[in-house]
Amino acid sequence: MKVLVVLTTLVLALAGCSSSGGGGGSASTSSSGLSDQSGKCGTYCGVGMVPPQPRPTFTLTDTSGASFNFGTQTAGVATLLFFGYTNCPDICPATMADIGLAVKSLPVATQKRLDIVFISTDVKHDTGPIIAQWLKNFSAGSAAKFIGLRGTQAQIDAAQAVTHIFLAEDGGATHSTQVLFFGPDNYARVQYVYNNNGEQKQIAHDVPVVLAG
Repeated sequence: MKVLVVLTTLVLALAGCSSSGGGGGSASTSSSGLSDQSGKCGTYCGVGMVPPQPRPTFTLTDTSGASFNFGTQTAGVATLLFFGYTNCPDICPATMADIGLAVKSLPVATQKRLDIVFISTDVKHDTGPIIAQWLKNFSAGSAAKFIGLRGTQAQIDAAQAVTHIFLAEDGGATHSTQVLFFGPDNYARVQYVYNNNGEQKQIAHDVPVVLAG
């Protein structure tokens, strides 16, 4: 059985927007990500995933009320995936802002090859219109596709389970700080753990690398 090497940064994924709980992924990580303050990266500036994680299939509801199958409707598209909630006071908007700014720093042709999927863990508050309006704060001026999804608590729990992200508490009080990046080959080879340490630049660096396969 392979020994799983877990970076210290992954521990930070256990802290969500609430101090009452947290989340963290079960996937192991490699040392190919940004490992010090020098700004030098390995293959990725984010945290490399060993082994790569296949794109999962789960069905939720998009902001228009239509059924959305993540596995089939994002297949073959480079996809950044984040679980959070719109009332989150700090990490969620900061993470989405990093994603939005990173994407907008790239050439328009590159932006058009990206999907950004936000899944709400707050099943009691986050309706489709609320999520759609909130996402506009980060998608304005971007050529990438921003997709907001919601579901029942059982559906959200199932979606987080198949993405190997720690389950949020009932009501969306906490969530993981991880962002998974699936490439066009339908594997996540890199992830980001919010720690206020340059995720915007990391994502901007890694997008062309992931797109190049």
